[in-house]
Amino acid sequence: MIKIRVDQLLEAQGRTFYWLAKETGISHTTLWRFKKGKALGINFETLEKMCQVLGCQPGDLLTFINGTQSRKNRSAKKQAIVRVGQLTAGRTSRS
Repeated sequence: MIKIRVDQLLEAQGRTFYWLAKETGISHTTLWRFKKGKALGINFETLEKMCQVLGCQPGDLLTFINGTQSRKNRSAKKQAIVRVGQLTAGRTSRS
């Protein structure tokens, strides 16, 4: 899985998504999708605009998470949700 790290770069530079949208002409919706990992892809023109405005290279914006790590993260999240659910259920039954 490839993730776009625009939020980390903006934070490091003390910038906001509003600023980036204004400077690049990229919509807030598109930037939000990048931040939330909901984007299905990225256009090279969009990537180029972001790199120019942020003063970075594409590798600074993109990070690769191999499938094994991604599956492990999802599995860990599911296990945590189950544990919270079990704890909550235990508290409810005691009440």
